[in-house]
Amino acid sequence: MTANELSHIVIGRAIEVHSTLGPGLYERIYEKALLYELRILGVDVQGQLELPVVYNGNDLELGYRLDLLVERKLIVEIKAVTAFDDIHLSQVMTYLRLTGCSLGLLLNFNVE
Repeated sequence: MTANELSHIVIGRAIEVHSTLGPGLYERIYEKALLYELRILGVDVQGQLELPVVYNGNDLELGYRLDLLVERKLIVEIKAVTAFDDIHLSQVMTYLRLTGCSLGLLLNFNVE
């Protein structure tokens, strides 16, 4: 499947999670529910995947965490905030650059 095809599946399952749980919970809860939904569909998805930061060829021994990595093609960053800030988009854009993935979703579950 392409990253675009995967994004349609993820968005559909995210809508299901939001419809079932509603707004107001911690991000981690939505993340776990979406992880569950994708896994029961047989999608290869990793949650809280820690990846190293390499600077000028040196591992900085610090990493960053992807909320979800779907089929090693699609990054999903989950928020439960009143509104997105510029930093949220910057975070996803940086994750895309560091991983080489071509598509990322920034999902906000704290909406009616």
